[in-house]
Amino acid sequence: MNAAAKLTSLPLFPLNTVVFPGGRMPLRIFEQRYIDMVKQAIADDSPFGICAIREGQETGTPAVPYSIGTRVRITDWDMPETGILHIDTQADTRFVIRHTQVEPSGLLIGTIDEVSAEPASAIPHELELAVEILRHIISEYGHAHFPAPHAFDDAVWVSYRHAFDDAVWVSYRLSEVLPLKLSVKQNLLEMNDSVTRMRILTEFLKRQIN
Repeated sequence: MNAAAKLTSLPLFPLNTVVFPGGRMPLRIFEQRYIDMVKQAIADDSPFGICAIREGQETGTPAVPYSIGTRVRITDWDMPETGILHIDTQADTRFVIRHTQVEPSGLLIGTIDEVSAEPASAIPHELELAVEILRHIISEYGHAHFPAPHAFDDAVWVSYRHAFDDAVWVSYRLSEVLPLKLSVKQNLLEMNDSVTRMRILTEFLKRQIN
């Protein structure tokens, strides 16, 4: 992977999920180390990193994360009851963890390289099945999985045309919503070839249909 040379520090939130660039992830925060992390992120308008768990659990002793994760920013938050934060996050760029340290609070801090964004890539004609499946998913579940638009008619699809011409966007959105194993989703995140990712997802979809 082509990572930038500059190392930076980033608070890490290991989870049993994979977040893809451009995606939205709602989170319910209740552990004190993560409440403090989120409060600081809100105050500073700063990001944190979400990375899938390779070993361990989401709560308790800090888990061992996969080395590739995704930086996210908080777009909205609420505290419906004392000690519980609800936040919405927007995923940005991928990163590579070079080193980790555990704070006294139990919060994991990563020294990271950011990974260059994948360049936009056209979708080969033989992979159009994946596009049609994603259209259906957005039409059926758009309110839950996609921030906008909230009405799916012909005019709306015109606004989505640029995205559906982009194998990066389509493959990321399918990767996050299809019922794939965590390890498979992690492998898809780590790829830097959107067309190969599309081929893998298309083969998965064909098996489900057949």
